[in-house]
Amino acid sequence: DVGEEGVIGKAGPPGHPGINNKFVSKELAFTIIMGFKSPILRKIGSCELYAMIEFHLGSTCDCGRYRRLVGPIDINLDKLRNALKFVKNVLLGLRETEERYYLLVKEAKMFQEASMNCRLRGGVLAMPKTPNTNQILADYISQSHLTRVYVGVKANSDTNGTRSYMYSDSTPLQTFSGWSDSPPSTNSSCVELLSSGTWAHTQCDNSMFFICEFPKSRRRGGIAPTLVS
Repeated sequence: DVGEEGVIGKAGPPGHPGINNKFVSKELAFTIIMGFKSPILRKIGSCELYAMIEFHLGSTCDCGRYRRLVGPIDINLDKLRNALKFVKNVLLGLRETEERYYLLVKEAKMFQEASMNCRLRGGVLAMPKTPNTNQILADYISQSHLTRVYVGVKANSDTNGTRSYMYSDSTPLQTFSGWSDSPPSTNSSCVELLSSGTWAHTQCDNSMFFICEFPKSRRRGGIAPTLVS
């Protein structure tokens, strides 16, 4: 014999609230998906995110169906990262360190014009502040079949006539410099980097190519660097 039906259990917690029965466009959802890295995607709940593509916000979803899409999305993200690396290193000819990108601009300009050009792109004239960075820039020049370019180092004189050197971010030279000896005595204020890695003075009204640098930290938010020559 079948016994009497038991008491109905407690209801589970309520789901996420909907937003006035509005749909989220597939284009917006795809943008959200492609804009997040996989760990973040999993953290916010990939099932709920995929549900936004076809269902109302706040509705339940068939998680099994959408979880099967996470793998292909991750694969596509890896392909996009590799494609971006190809564009940066091959098509644009960028160089990079852990913190910065470097772009050799093959447009002959005077020092002030070169400095302004880098700033309009969202960066500054490249600053060889360490031996490693100096060597990366020197190799960049050599591999581009050039002999010299402007970099972001310039001499300033105070009211007493004492010369000091500043980088393009207005910080003074520290322990490293690329002079072959000591800074030479000259009236020229601007500095060029040779393919050998040595610094040399040059007249600021000379026209030559130059290298811009861009901090990687500015890729998210703020003004995006203009890396195309």
